[in-house]
Amino acid sequence: MPGYAVHTIDYHIGNHDLHIRSLSNCQQYADPEGTAARAGVSPASWPLFGVVWPAGLALATTMSTYPIAGKRILELGCGIGLSSLILAQRHANITASDQHPLAEEFLRQNTALNDLTPIHFLQASWAANNPHAACYDLIIGSDLLYERDHAVMLAHCIASHAQTQAEVLIADPGRGYSAAFSRLMIAQGFSRHAQPLLMHNSIGMPDSRGQLFSFRRSALNACTPRLN
Repeated sequence: MPGYAVHTIDYHIGNHDLHIRSLSNCQQYADPEGTAARAGVSPASWPLFGVVWPAGLALATTMSTYPIAGKRILELGCGIGLSSLILAQRHANITASDQHPLAEEFLRQNTALNDLTPIHFLQASWAANNPHAACYDLIIGSDLLYERDHAVMLAHCIASHAQTQAEVLIADPGRGYSAAFSRLMIAQGFSRHAQPLLMHNSIGMPDSRGQLFSFRRSALNACTPRLN
């Protein structure tokens, strides 16, 4: 027994069908060897990677039709990896990334459940300083700004992984730190656009508080990032 309970649910996202193995609820926790703790994952946040969140569903819906031709794509804080799985179904050049030590295992199992080619995975913290980090044309993520220091950490990570000419899509359910993150992205030379994000709450009702933030940077606007 792994020490946590899971279930498998079918999702219809855009024109795509997925079988998703996830944690059965947000009360699950198992870190007998302290692997997650060493990776910086607290007991309170341990189950967050393994459930399907409204903003994650909304981002996956966006990625089901988003232009991807010729783009190298990175999903940050992928969690259960819905968007990465949708992009894999579309044969995109996608890398999924998360700090949680079980995220790769769940992603591997879900690619197998859906008869997909394995998705390249990168286990890394946003705060990691990697001067040899690969650069991407499109960086995506959902519900990433839920703690005070996440704006700086996420902007730092994007500065390390974005091509000079790049776009960033962040699906945010309205947790409160998007303004600080937007300022940091503009300091990196990105322009910003926001639009309402169609999400559904835990009882299936529409929730209009979310926004989809789109950041774009051209080669002419690239600059040295200022992250403090």
